[in-house]
Amino acid sequence: MDNQLALDVFINAGLMDRSMAKDVLEEMSNSGKELWETMLDFGIIPSPEDFWNVIATEVGAQYISLEGFNPSPDVLAMIPAPQARLHGALPIEYREGEGLYVCLEDPLNPQTVDDLRIVTGKDIYLYVAADYEVRARIADYYGGAEAAMGDLMQDLADMSVSSADGTEEANAVPIVKFVNLVITQAIKEKASDIHLEPFEHEFKIRYRVDGALYEMAPPPIHLATPIISRVKVMAGMNIAERRVPQDGRIMMRVGENSVDMRVNSLPTQHGESVVMRVLDRNNVSLDLNNLNLSPSLHEYILDTVNMPNGIFLVTGPTGSGKTTTLYAALREINTEDTKILTAEDPVEYDIDGIVQVPINEGIGVTFPRVLRAFLRQDPDRILVGEIRDKDTAQIAIQAALTGHLVLSTLHTNDAAGAVTRFIDMGVQPFLLAATLLGVLAQRLVRTICPYCKVPYTPSRSLLNQLGISPELLASQQFFTGSRCDKCGNTGYRGRKGIHELLHASDPIKDLITKNVPSVTLKAKAIELGMRTLREDGVQNIFDGHTTIEEVLRYT
Repeated sequence: MDNQLALDVFINAGLMDRSMAKDVLEEMSNSGKELWETMLDFGIIPSPEDFWNVIATEVGAQYISLEGFNPSPDVLAMIPAPQARLHGALPIEYREGEGLYVCLEDPLNPQTVDDLRIVTGKDIYLYVAADYEVRARIADYYGGAEAAMGDLMQDLADMSVSSADGTEEANAVPIVKFVNLVITQAIKEKASDIHLEPFEHEFKIRYRVDGALYEMAPPPIHLATPIISRVKVMAGMNIAERRVPQDGRIMMRVGENSVDMRVNSLPTQHGESVVMRVLDRNNVSLDLNNLNLSPSLHEYILDTVNMPNGIFLVTGPTGSGKTTTLYAALREINTEDTKILTAEDPVEYDIDGIVQVPINEGIGVTFPRVLRAFLRQDPDRILVGEIRDKDTAQIAIQAALTGHLVLSTLHTNDAAGAVTRFIDMGVQPFLLAATLLGVLAQRLVRTICPYCKVPYTPSRSLLNQLGISPELLASQQFFTGSRCDKCGNTGYRGRKGIHELLHASDPIKDLITKNVPSVTLKAKAIELGMRTLREDGVQNIFDGHTTIEEVLRYT
């Protein structure tokens, strides 16, 4: 269900205002709870039944409980199992001369009713039940995702491949269904990447969820080429070319969400390896208030992005949330009186009111060339997707010196390392000292699942690795996830950032001018009060947000 649409229902019913709705969305992002659970915590509704009663009133239907519900086989047969699973539709009863009454997982989506009318050839009327009850009953009577995948796997096993490159089979119905199901399941699991990897004796499909890779049931290896060809067709890539890497993009709708995917193919010894980066706007918060930043860091970023000129950098490895932090910061200053230009490779999320330029080195649209053009476009703020080379670094410095605020990213291990990287690229230390506002290093650690979060006693070995005194066991409580269905039996649900902020104060600028080693710079920053990534991670452990293992893994 579209959470914003559901909140609008409650706002229009006079049960909450927009300010409270924003608080509810923020709490959902922090806790990982469902909308009705969060509204129950806020006291907006006294019971779950009240939530669904309001939704039922909105769509002009009756709320029912599915406890003890037992539909007849004839009624169940009116909606085929694949369609029931696809649309989240459970038939309840058929009234002769009137139509078929169903419960939907998302009763606020009118398109589902139209689709079911075409599928069944009958008029469709709604009952409303809790979405988790509808899901459970559909799984009981039609089989869940495993059943859908099982049916599809059987169809795939029966397929043969006649063409060497798989192009003839790429548009076969089982292949199309399988690829769509892989993508749909990835969206449902909130995966950030989908990996299709052919090996000598197997074809692996893996999802990256909350930074960790999980393998799904693999299809037959002889279908690796048709499946990869299907993805390349969807991404607008050349399926006849399998000798060089290629990039493409897939834009499709999954349910009510518009999903954008960056696709890259890489020739390997046993075929092409394909990775799809999932850019689901609904799973990424581009609001600075929803990034779980500490109050002091939140205030610092707001102050920095409102500075008239200078350079602010965010550093970290790929997938550490650098771009999300910068997008969220830009949205804070995206006003009518501010012109913002971005150069990105590629543009990940479209933001209204911001001029975004995709880098295309194949035709000469490079970071340095775009940045030079930016300076003639009268900008107030400039975002450079990544500073990779001397030319880009020097133009960014020049832009900052001529009265522009420049935001960018670097791939360094810590905040102090960004200074060394700039100087290594050929930037004069005194110029960097004159323009640098600050460097934010960040990592994303998995957060403990709120549904199975339990206290535990960590081993002394783990404490020693993190530099935590064993004496703290007597006074400090530690938590872990005991693993449940809500978190896919991982013990984690969602991620949050840990940060290290190097503020370019006068003592730091003096050291930059003297071109001291990054170790000396970091030591001075710590002396001035900087909290390191490891220290911020430890604080998040003490606050019960994450585990020792996660902090050790990323710091």
